[in-house]
Amino acid sequence: MFIAYLSLVGGLAALIFAGDFLVRGSVGIAKMLGIPSLVIGLTIVAFGTSAPELVISLNAALQGNGGIAIGNVVGSNIANVLLVMGLPALLAPTPCDEKGATRNAVFMVGVSLIFIGLCFHGILDFWTGVVLVSMLAGFLLWSAHTAHQHRKTMKAATGNRDLELEELGDVDVESIPENALLSFGYVFIGLVGLPIGAHYTVEGAVVLASAWGVSDAVIGLTVVALGTSLPELATTLMAAVRQHAAVALGNVIGSNLFNILAILGITSLIAPIPVPEQILEMDIWVMLGCAILLLIFAMRRMCLGRGLGLLLTAGYISYIYGVFALGKI
Repeated sequence: MFIAYLSLVGGLAALIFAGDFLVRGSVGIAKMLGIPSLVIGLTIVAFGTSAPELVISLNAALQGNGGIAIGNVVGSNIANVLLVMGLPALLAPTPCDEKGATRNAVFMVGVSLIFIGLCFHGILDFWTGVVLVSMLAGFLLWSAHTAHQHRKTMKAATGNRDLELEELGDVDVESIPENALLSFGYVFIGLVGLPIGAHYTVEGAVVLASAWGVSDAVIGLTVVALGTSLPELATTLMAAVRQHAAVALGNVIGSNLFNILAILGITSLIAPIPVPEQILEMDIWVMLGCAILLLIFAMRRMCLGRGLGLLLTAGYISYIYGVFALGKI
């Protein structure tokens, strides 16, 4: 059992660090090649920060552990709303008034509904992947157009050349390597570390599921999902501490969209993912409820205080309890 715990924790840690190295190295190379920050932010950074979830789901699907593959995404989306939005609100008020958040939240609810419909086929197969990846391509093109128009407007109004840096999202600009050799070294570490981390994470999760008497879906929905949501949680907590929590809503919406469209889309193109009965009965509906909750926050331009933060955090704890209560084999 100790080895299983060590494998799970060590694998998750390797995923987080490897994903971070991959993003920073890739951004460094892209900047040297003269690729605009807008393109880097919408592609390299967006995909790179989702790399841990992608390699876990892909590795699990290829090993026949579909519960971990889909549970990782559904559980992460739930944790992103209840925990990643809830805990920072306990530290500092979290405004939900970002420009374009309502439009993206509406799209996220629509994607969630389509995803639920696809789940009731019982298996996410190649054609499911085609649908999800096509929607991802459309979303990226739409986002690129919207961001480009916004950037032109802002530059015309302010003449601010530093807007380039804002388009990199959560990446710490000062940590991007400027040396080509160092950038390629970061990418190499990321590409090697991600599959190794995914292997040990899935291996540890499967052993623990058996030892705890629960399905692999339960482990995917809870332990693995929470582990892969740690980067988003840490980023949002630090933003709250530094009084910059206004970006939390947009980050969560973007992460949840990528989880469904990119991670499950790409994974199902490569390997079929059976949908566990428990996820159909409860978890996808909790995920949909969380998506609608985000839409309400965005539409009403709410500011989350300690009261709402406490409710969201308590809701996540209750959800975890319910998952284990219903997931006993």
